[in-house]
Amino acid sequence: MADDSFPARPAIAASQLIQLRRLFTALLPANPFYTKKISQAGVPAAVASLREFSEKFPFTTKQEIDQDQRTHPPYGTNLTFPLDRYTRFHQTSGTTGAPLRWLDTPESWSWMVESWTEVFRAAGATASDRVFLAFSFGPFIGFWLAFEAAQRIGCLCIPGGGLSSAARLRVMIDNGATILCCTPTYALRLAEVAAEEKIDLRAAHVKTIIVAGEPGGSIPALRTRLQELWHGARVFDHHGMTETGPVTHECPRQSGMLHLIEPAYFAEVVEPASGKPAAFGQIGELVLTTLGRVGSP
Repeated sequence: MADDSFPARPAIAASQLIQLRRLFTALLPANPFYTKKISQAGVPAAVASLREFSEKFPFTTKQEIDQDQRTHPPYGTNLTFPLDRYTRFHQTSGTTGAPLRWLDTPESWSWMVESWTEVFRAAGATASDRVFLAFSFGPFIGFWLAFEAAQRIGCLCIPGGGLSSAARLRVMIDNGATILCCTPTYALRLAEVAAEEKIDLRAAHVKTIIVAGEPGGSIPALRTRLQELWHGARVFDHHGMTETGPVTHECPRQSGMLHLIEPAYFAEVVEPASGKPAAFGQIGELVLTTLGRVGSP
């Protein structure tokens, strides 16, 4: 298991403030979307403290990004650099509306990949692991980040795009995959197909199943069922978004508890109705500022 210690709160806050100031130096006036937004809000362009940033700087909503991309198709104006600096395209699933399109520079992409390595390290992954990624070759950002993060820590990466579920199972077994990355329901589906095809999952070497995309990974009943079907493999939850990159990973010591990747984000929990900070222990809405995705924050 990787070292799961955490830095002290003052050290985290100091690092976040330094990164936030660097971000604003890059954004203003290069990024049209945020230059206009900050100017209209009448807030200072310099960041004096995290508290001032939290109190004075306006939120950015999905609706704003969507409208910006509709007004300035196809990518909108949330671009800090000229278009030829961007080398990565991804988009959201469009579950609640038109898909949002997101571009990344090599630097912004590398920052997100590094955050994803934290997911693997927290799950105990090492260079000796073989990672099977049961996703298609599409614009879904999670597959690409996970694939390259596993490569970065030295794992053998086995792509599962373009294969049937039965074929994926055989590839996993033949290549000795030790980590499976997929959605919770697809891990269930693979187990169902294994039973249908008379494939004994005990022949697989999967010790860890990293899941995302659905809430099932933190639901005790589903976790237990997956662990039974996969003969003791640990289910390890995390979540992320196209707009932010990887956000959380499961606590190595407490199943079902998610830790925010705080070196990469400034996080606030607010009351949805008022936008004011939620009281300690109060359920609220998570607001994230990406500190290193400079190309399209």
